[in-house]
Amino acid sequence: MTELAQYLEHTLLKPEATVADIIKLCEEAKKYQLGGVCINPCYVALARHLLTGTGVKVITVIGFPLGATYPEVKELEAKMAADNHADEIDMVMNISAFKTGDYQAVENEIKMVVAAAAPSLVKVIIETALLTDEEKRKACQLVIAGGAQFVKTSTGFAKSGATVSDVRLLKEEIGNAALGIKAAGGIRDAATARAMLEAGATRIGTSVGNLIVAEDI
Repeated sequence: MTELAQYLEHTLLKPEATVADIIKLCEEAKKYQLGGVCINPCYVALARHLLTGTGVKVITVIGFPLGATYPEVKELEAKMAADNHADEIDMVMNISAFKTGDYQAVENEIKMVVAAAAPSLVKVIIETALLTDEEKRKACQLVIAGGAQFVKTSTGFAKSGATVSDVRLLKEEIGNAALGIKAAGGIRDAATARAMLEAGATRIGTSVGNLIVAEDI
């Protein structure tokens, strides 16, 4: 199987996704030896059951897709996901608080989620499509200060998703810090996925992970 597979997080976050859809997603991830599946919290236990022993990670989202709920709700979501054996948790930062300039609130919330999610890893979605370059850099700094393990570009629900230039900018800001980058949103072919990895991404979120790997073989 292509080495690209290990970086791909096969994603299905549509509100209309059914149990049958999630089972199909997990079967595709197993078949193509993808890095993980990213699903809504209500399906974490099912995905864990289907994927235990396969090497495919179970990833879920919290505060999704707006990031505008109470910090305590995100904290509880993170704990419940970890208790259901999610390997990783993608949280949406409070974009409104960030845009308002309440950076301490954003950092504190990340810290709360990181603590609640342990030992699961945490990625923080900063929704790059809504930020200036200066704001992207500041958000990256807050993710590092909050103790998360990854910064993630996008929910896939905004006006646009990941771009190579944004990944490069985040990589530049991170420098030598121990922070991964997940590029997500609009990545639908192997060439784009590889371009993101070459720019500095360490994970790729995509709804067509199976097709990308099949194309790349």
